[in-house]
Amino acid sequence: MVVLCCATGALASEEQSDARLLEAQTAFDEAQRLKEAGRYTDAIKESEHALALRGAVRGATSPEVATSLNQLGDLFRRQGDVSRAEPLLQRALAIREATLGQNHPDVATSLNCLAILYLDQGQYARAETLYQRALVIWESALGQGHPDVATSLHNLANLYRDQGKHARAEPLFQRALAIFEAALGQSHPDIAESLDEFALNQLALHGPAHAVPLLTRAFIISEGRLRQESLGFSESRLTDFLQHLRTEEERLYSLLRAHPENSSVRHLAATAVLLRKGRSVEEIANTSRAVYRSLGARERDTFERLRDLRTQLAQLSLSGPGSLAPADYQQRLKALADEGDSLEADLARHSAPLREQTARPPPAEIVDRVAASLPGNAALIEFIAYEDSPLLPPPGTPRSRIPTQLRYLALVLFPDARIHAVDLGPAAPIDRAAAHLRNAMARRDANYQRVAQELYTLAFKPLLPGLGEVRRLFLSPDGQLGLVPFAALHDGHGFLVDSFDFSYVTSGKDLLPRPQQLSPARSVVVLADPDFGARLEDATPESQRSPSLERFFSTRRRDLSGGAWAPLPGTRREGEAIQSLLPQAQLHLGPEATKQRLLQLSTPGVLHVATHGFFLEDSVAPKDSRGLGHSGGFSSDAAPPRPADPLLRSGLVLSGAKAPGKDAATAEDALVTALELAGLDLWGTQLVVLSACDTGRGDVKHGQGVYGLRRALVIAGAETVVMSLWKVNDDSTRLLMEDYYRHLLAGGGRAEALRDAMRTLRESRPHPHYWAPFIALGRDAPLQSIAPVLPPR
Repeated sequence: MVVLCCATGALASEEQSDARLLEAQTAFDEAQRLKEAGRYTDAIKESEHALALRGAVRGATSPEVATSLNQLGDLFRRQGDVSRAEPLLQRALAIREATLGQNHPDVATSLNCLAILYLDQGQYARAETLYQRALVIWESALGQGHPDVATSLHNLANLYRDQGKHARAEPLFQRALAIFEAALGQSHPDIAESLDEFALNQLALHGPAHAVPLLTRAFIISEGRLRQESLGFSESRLTDFLQHLRTEEERLYSLLRAHPENSSVRHLAATAVLLRKGRSVEEIANTSRAVYRSLGARERDTFERLRDLRTQLAQLSLSGPGSLAPADYQQRLKALADEGDSLEADLARHSAPLREQTARPPPAEIVDRVAASLPGNAALIEFIAYEDSPLLPPPGTPRSRIPTQLRYLALVLFPDARIHAVDLGPAAPIDRAAAHLRNAMARRDANYQRVAQELYTLAFKPLLPGLGEVRRLFLSPDGQLGLVPFAALHDGHGFLVDSFDFSYVTSGKDLLPRPQQLSPARSVVVLADPDFGARLEDATPESQRSPSLERFFSTRRRDLSGGAWAPLPGTRREGEAIQSLLPQAQLHLGPEATKQRLLQLSTPGVLHVATHGFFLEDSVAPKDSRGLGHSGGFSSDAAPPRPADPLLRSGLVLSGAKAPGKDAATAEDALVTALELAGLDLWGTQLVVLSACDTGRGDVKHGQGVYGLRRALVIAGAETVVMSLWKVNDDSTRLLMEDYYRHLLAGGGRAEALRDAMRTLRESRPHPHYWAPFIALGRDAPLQSIAPVLPPR
């Protein structure tokens, strides 16, 4: 028995060790993935976890520990923390030399990582010595045609290029590229990186004519990789992967800034922005479309599980930890998010064959295809916010000291495929002007014209010489420019709403016909004047001021019957007016305007929601507004952390369903988040109107748009979304929306009708606060099969 117990104990110990090593490998792999996505802080946590586990099982001087030390040191290097990176990398090298010998390939790997650290710091002599030693080891151990040899040659070439020794670097780049191609094929990611770096050397030696073909080939390789690998990604994984590719993309924009006169550079930059901008929302939307329109019962069941999980996540985020300990609460949130990622990835994999059949145009064709989709009298303006850095810094400039600056570019594409490029300059003054404009409009400042002229001068006036007589513009904003209405910019003589017709798109590729065009849905659904629990007759001007959503978050499960939100009488009249224009409209008022009704909708042709909206940030909701804001100081309770996901911080307030055994709904029963709305089936929905505050707001992600309600509804399939950029007035919004529908029913386009309604309202309410808060994102075509044509009022 004793012997058996000892043997069982040894076996259990061995099994525990194996489990720890497997856990360590999983953490190590996750750290690598996070590193590629640029999420270094998260990667360091995973790498440290892997290091601790390997050290506990294998000992502090094992080769496995050296591998983790090397990874961790490289992560600190990428963060610029040399004091922590260098000793870790040196320790990894020492362990490998002691345990594996001086000439082992893993020793060369450590030498290479240390050399990169020294190269970043401009310590070229130290770096060159290590690179040369690594090259000798790899050539001897692996042969001259091994990819690791190519890596070493590539790194040496970079070293010489950074010192301005471009002629010496050129043959090394050529030899490295030849080895990569022979060993890895023509489309490996390492080849794309080699081409990118080689292109910069050729740019210095021979100019753009020699660099652009290399950069074009590198972009095509990366694009092909994105098209294949993203087919199985969850949204978070796709976001990480796009961030990994962002450096390559921004390099093209820097090249365009340096050579705006070069037509090949302009075309390549336009190709990049048309294919990459808003890519994440496009990919996730394609999965949603496949689920609802093409896949079978199994996938739809998986999607229903995902929708239910998102509701659980939203409710837990809104209701707070309750009796859960903080650590348990965060663990529960993480578990729900991880399960959601897994379901998303499963759906992506199952929809991949269908999504491949509706693939976007190849890189060589995208510019011409989008240009051909433009009306003859129009132009597309792609605004680009990007981190600019000199492609050819002064020789000897350490990589860690190469300056970067956030800047804006604009690319103007015409129907004949001509491209005009404009450098708008540093982003800081433009972003400040955009914030000043939003604030002035939202607060009804008297000096709004001055700030409207300020942003016009910075962000629009430089485009005029290239536009000529074109007055119909499709705008694809980026950065903070996605949060301003260009119609409200002022040129010193008048607002641009009088001289230009603006339509908004996430990306110029949205102008392309949708694959397998769906028949437009015909029904009209209106939700308005939800029952917030307060009595209308009790509403005074002061009580109509929207209270703090943060206050609700701090008290969490506050009962709505206490009048948590002020009633909005204008929304009832707005809904009734729409029904009078569209008698077939399904109108849900008061207690019928519920979250459950909205989430269970069957694809409507038009969806109109008039209520309170929210995007969590520190702001005060003005009197008579349809918004919720944070003014602070309402509760002695410490405010809990806001949800990290911006789709959980954006949403609408509706009537909560009265659960069994409850006298009134809890607030999380009434709040519908953007994350939940992303699960709607709006494939065939022509128009969604969010007649509420801040429905166009959200977190700005450079190159990928605004993460909030607008993103959610595009993912859900809506062709056009009308949304607000600040806290809107209840009464003026009613007037604007009534006139909007009159113009729609007279045959106006979805953006055109909004412009006409804005111009009409401005006659009686001249401040842009009232007439300019809404923009229409998406298609501008007139509505189809909704109602007979009516004359405008």
